[in-house]
Amino acid sequence: MQILDPALHPIMDAYRTCEFTTLGRDGTPLTWPTAFHRRADGTLLVTTSLAFAQKALNVRRDGRVAMLLSDPTGSGLSDPPQVLVTGTAVCPEEIVTSPAGDEAYWSMLFERQPDSRKYVTGAARRLMDWYYMRLLIVVTPTVVLSRPPLARLSPAPAASGPSALLGAALLSAYPTAVMGARDEAGAPLLARTRVTPAEGGYAVESPDDRPPVPGPASLLVHRHDERLAAMHNALVRGELRRDGDGWLFVPVKVVEPAGSGGPLDVIGTLRRARRATRAYLDRRGLPRPKVAWSEFQALAATASRTDD
Repeated sequence: MQILDPALHPIMDAYRTCEFTTLGRDGTPLTWPTAFHRRADGTLLVTTSLAFAQKALNVRRDGRVAMLLSDPTGSGLSDPPQVLVTGTAVCPEEIVTSPAGDEAYWSMLFERQPDSRKYVTGAARRLMDWYYMRLLIVVTPTVVLSRPPLARLSPAPAASGPSALLGAALLSAYPTAVMGARDEAGAPLLARTRVTPAEGGYAVESPDDRPPVPGPASLLVHRHDERLAAMHNALVRGELRRDGDGWLFVPVKVVEPAGSGGPLDVIGTLRRARRATRAYLDRRGLPRPKVAWSEFQALAATASRTDD
């Protein structure tokens, strides 16, 4: 295990989210924004609910992962460096429904995402219990790299007109995207890049510190506000190819789990989350676990008082 550079600790701790990549069954790097917590022992904690268990299932099949800290929204930092972490992860089968042992993680979430505090009280508990049925993913870093700040990555040149490429409307709405690719050993890599429509795909850039190889790849776009609300994310899956001296990403499929955020979208998300949670439990013959609501509520109340 490589101990994280202490000089990076305050920077990493300030980032609200990271881009977290696991390897799909077909080897495609699948990347989603997620909260994380740096532990005192140098490992990094990521959690996921049963409703969105795919990253946990991927880790159980192949523990190679990557994390990129590249969107400083809400961090309070001015022009911070990006941080790339690659390493290995484990995800036990245990379903955790209490904050005990990871109080610092949950306190951090309640402080940084005030809207989440209302989910642990009243009628919201019945709708949101799936959110507190968690699988813990613990990442042991093996390589940690610091990269230039996002602000220094110049935007892509304006396209000459509308593009018919798959995912063009999504990708053009963001100045940059996060590319997930693989190295020569098959391990996942991440890099924030400009995305420019080109013949047959998108021209993308790769940093010199960890060059990728041709093969399955993906492009993630995401955003959130200062309070971890107004979220949107989407993933374009495809293939990374050599294109002369550069790289070409050829899109194959668009995955957009977080949509408009409107009432119908919220209702649909809740229904899918509850259905996916039930399916996870049923496949394993497990009863629906009980959530330690009073413990979560106590942490949420403490976070509320820090705002006063």
